[in-house]
Amino acid sequence: MSKKALVLGASGGIGSAITERLIKEGWSVYAHYNKNKESIFSLKEKLGEEFSSDIIPIYADLHSQESTDSLINAIEEVNAIVHAGGATYEGLLEETPDDVMNELWSSHVFQPARIIRSFLPSMRSVRNGAIVFVSSIWGQTGASNEVMYSAVKGAQLSFVKALGKELAPSKIRVNAVAPGSVETSMTHHYDDIDRNAIVDNIPAGRMGNPEEIAGAVLFLLGEDSSYITSQVLSINGGWYA
Repeated sequence: MSKKALVLGASGGIGSAITERLIKEGWSVYAHYNKNKESIFSLKEKLGEEFSSDIIPIYADLHSQESTDSLINAIEEVNAIVHAGGATYEGLLEETPDDVMNELWSSHVFQPARIIRSFLPSMRSVRNGAIVFVSSIWGQTGASNEVMYSAVKGAQLSFVKALGKELAPSKIRVNAVAPGSVETSMTHHYDDIDRNAIVDNIPAGRMGNPEEIAGAVLFLLGEDSSYITSQVLSINGGWYA
């Protein structure tokens, strides 16, 4: 059986690392992007001619139902879905606008759930499939000043636990990884004081890197994790453990 995956948020630091690992492990990948098309084509160039046909760029704005539907209609079937997209938002709850709340819910939970729903019939028909959410440590512990982001990341974890139970009889597995602080564009704005304060609280003494998250996702998509479903793998260097 051919291995085809959809990576939502493939243009981000973690999503790009996941996409690269999948392709090098023999997968063909629909690499979703919204605003960062350049990242996808940069990865395509990096992979070179040997793998260039295995990465299929696909655009969608997950804040838009119409745009999400276009993505769904452009893909026939996949064996695996990875959700690694969605922006964060920092701010007090009373200062968080309605449109930001709606966008966070849409991009982190609602539209990914719609996308997954659309591919379940084909996964059920072959009794094979794997779904992985890249959630966050804040979905487990909550974070002051990131209340709505924490809420939608927590919703992802509940979604994973429930859907994994629902799909287990059909041999479809659903899991999540919950990274701590990872060296991506989301952490590059930290100044030295903020960065040192975070690292001082991480027993491993450093932030993670996207390749470490990608390795865990590859494990959860592969046969070595065939008895694992509805689980959340914390990748945080011991932070908040």
